[in-house]
Amino acid sequence: MKRISAPRRTASLSAQLVENLRSHIEAGGWPVGTRIPPEQALIEELGVGRSTLREAIGALVHLGLLEPRAGDGTYVRSSSELQSVMVRRAGSANRDDVLELRTVLEEYASGAAALRRTEGQVQQLRELLADAEAATAGEDASAATGVDALFHRSVVRASGNDLLIEVYDYLGTALTSHLGGLPWDAAHAEEHARLHGRLVDAIEARDADGARGAAAAIVRLTHDHETADARAAEDQ
Repeated sequence: MKRISAPRRTASLSAQLVENLRSHIEAGGWPVGTRIPPEQALIEELGVGRSTLREAIGALVHLGLLEPRAGDGTYVRSSSELQSVMVRRAGSANRDDVLELRTVLEEYASGAAALRRTEGQVQQLRELLADAEAATAGEDASAATGVDALFHRSVVRASGNDLLIEVYDYLGTALTSHLGGLPWDAAHAEEHARLHGRLVDAIEARDADGARGAAAAIVRLTHDHETADARAAEDQ
């Protein structure tokens, strides 16, 4: 019977480079959505050969952390393998299921945030509300979506539950990716802003029930708006 080969004592240079680059991405050295430095610049910075670098980059592409774009370089797709899997899974999921999952996570996190938040975290949420208002007033949909995602991540962080924070950090990109892009009319945008303000008020007042209710209402508004938008598209 053929024996299983024993593992080598030292990792190959390319394997070491994969781990180093993965750690760099997970630590936020290359944020999700950004383009990584050009190949030659990395070769000079890391002191490795072209084939070693390409092998490592290829491994990270296979893992779903990087994404090559023809004629435009290589971009960071996700910060971890788990996040990459969740982005793909959310993309193939029923939209109602994604909204339901978001409700479960954000409703619980909002209630916990009301009980555990710090004054600094409340101030950060107020500042993000102001940023969202400015982005909406400037009709910058991309900026508004980005601020909204950061707002909800900040609410989850205020929950003080490290495991929930970690899970939401992995799922946040998937949820934003699947739910983003809806055109908001003036009425929905106004209600969206009002509910976010209500959520922060409840968190500041340490009103856990009120915070959970506001969080659930925000997700319901997204669902109702998406449904109305889909029906309007079918009628045209």
